[in-house]
Amino acid sequence: MSRPENSSAALHIDTSKPHPARMYDWFLGGKDNYPVDEAMGRQMLAVEPAVPVMAKVNRAFMHRATRWLSNQGILQFLDIGTGIPTEPNLHQVAQEAAPATRVVYCDNDPIVLAHAEALLSGTPEGSIDYVQADARDVDAILEHAGKTLDFSKPVALSLISLLHFVTDEGGAYELVSRLTDVLAPGSYLVISHLTADFHPEKARKVDEMYKANTLTLAPRNRAQFAAFFEGLEIVEPGIVAAEAWHPELGEPIPGQDDIVSAGYVALGRKP
Repeated sequence: MSRPENSSAALHIDTSKPHPARMYDWFLGGKDNYPVDEAMGRQMLAVEPAVPVMAKVNRAFMHRATRWLSNQGILQFLDIGTGIPTEPNLHQVAQEAAPATRVVYCDNDPIVLAHAEALLSGTPEGSIDYVQADARDVDAILEHAGKTLDFSKPVALSLISLLHFVTDEGGAYELVSRLTDVLAPGSYLVISHLTADFHPEKARKVDEMYKANTLTLAPRNRAQFAAFFEGLEIVEPGIVAAEAWHPELGEPIPGQDDIVSAGYVALGRKP
């Protein structure tokens, strides 16, 4: 892996308000979070006690999708909105199946950069890189990712739990369109996304919490989610809850039982 861009720059981690990536880390049982993140996490647990299980269900979908893509012969991944590294991460799943896999991670959170160099190490045959950039800075992402990935060949673009933090006005659809436009035929788009369709009242309360903490949250309904895949061929079983996407490719999650996740997932293939 090459040294992460900006890794020598001074890191400023804002601990004055909760951060979604750090809350996600807390829900997964990680240690890279602060009291402010735990405080809001506990508020969310009061609304929906199953949030940690939902987080694990979402994480497990990423593992299964990566495994499925590797089985299709995909050897390149661009993962935007990486979040705090939690093992096994995407590159570990992909390189276990195909050691020569090349992966580029991207995130704009300084705490992710702080851990990237230490945690994102892979196989000698493969390659891993990390770019510090906002998801909406498509030009910067593509310029840096192009040093590791060959965009003339198929790439899996992974946007796991990212787009519900980008509003329509903030360019959510535009960034997906611009990224998929550069992908070669045979490439895939992978998305998991928060929705209010499954638990509308609980989703409303969580949305109020985010607004009270000046955080952006943009849950989308099924039709709005499907719009991200315009022009792509959606892979079976289609647009489903996270736990319903090829469960046979993963292990059962303790405590999941019949819990329905809070998000839609899907994979789309570029013809």
